[in-house]
Amino acid sequence: MPDKPSPKPPAPARTAYLVLGMHRSGTSALANVLALAGASLPREVMPADSHNARGYFEPWRIAVFNDRRLAAAGTSWDDPFSGLAPAPADEADWREEARTLFRSEFGRKGRPLLKDPRVSVLSGLWRQVLEAEGLAVRVLIPVRHPLAVAGSLASRDRFPPRKSVMLWCAYMLAAEAASRDLPRAFVDYDALLDDWRPQIAGAEAQLGEPLPALTPAAGRKIDAFLSTELRRNAPGGDLAALGEVGEMAARVLDWLRAAARGATPDRKPLDQASAWLARQQALYGDLVSPVSADRAVARTALADAEGRAAWLERTLKETQAIVERLEGLVPVTEDLRRQVRSLETRLKASQAAVREAAGRLESLVEPG
Repeated sequence: MPDKPSPKPPAPARTAYLVLGMHRSGTSALANVLALAGASLPREVMPADSHNARGYFEPWRIAVFNDRRLAAAGTSWDDPFSGLAPAPADEADWREEARTLFRSEFGRKGRPLLKDPRVSVLSGLWRQVLEAEGLAVRVLIPVRHPLAVAGSLASRDRFPPRKSVMLWCAYMLAAEAASRDLPRAFVDYDALLDDWRPQIAGAEAQLGEPLPALTPAAGRKIDAFLSTELRRNAPGGDLAALGEVGEMAARVLDWLRAAARGATPDRKPLDQASAWLARQQALYGDLVSPVSADRAVARTALADAEGRAAWLERTLKETQAIVERLEGLVPVTEDLRRQVRSLETRLKASQAAVREAAGRLESLVEPG
């Protein structure tokens, strides 16, 4: 009798790397370290700007989607209570749109890397998307001093320190709560800049597996990328000067730093901080939540316009390069030349949309 055919080997498991945490806390730097070590960035990443010259390493279309989803719940990324907002009635539709976006950005990549701080406060939606895609999830959370984050937000958004530190608490609490049942690693941001190798080795130990392609060549690329130039704000400060907000943040920071060292501290300080945040929402949520709604919408429009302009500019350059290579070898078709002209026209219109969106946002930012 003929031998039975050998069973097909199981398809390799797909693992999503999820970078959670507060805006301006090192999520971009950590995301690129993971990308250089083998994780897959999305198809369309948010372009660099004056606030993050080395890049954000996050999918701009997903960031825009997340802003829209937050707005649908009556909140925004810079609302300290965004993570406590109930899901809108049409959450199933949002979830399907998120899944379509994820597939568009990552396809069937085996190690997709999703980094957008807003996912921290929208974890319920995105966890369902990743599970529906059959992905195992590994979470990495950078830990940066909240006053350093506040300094960065003061420079970029003119936020007062108390608001920024409260936001930091909200995002870090949301990131921790969302990842309790997942393999995860906390990474000290300042230590990462000082010497990334022991920090990443510690993260691999916490995750229970090595990064997929942390080769010597990848290590040299990480060396070239990471530097203290990324540390634009002082790493510490006196949280006690901020009163109750600072006291809560100090407790959360102590817990996170202990977790980054590989300890398993008692979650009581986090539970206390979460209860405190819920009390603040009950007292002030209706006053705080609407404050920045218009600015959030304007930021979303600007991010969308910038992302489209960056994609068009890159596509135009690639198409022009093709035309230049073909010149003198074969006749360049009129269809290809028409495509170049169309891209030039669309790019000009998109650049005008960026200027318009930037002007709209600038008009909504309060004077310092």
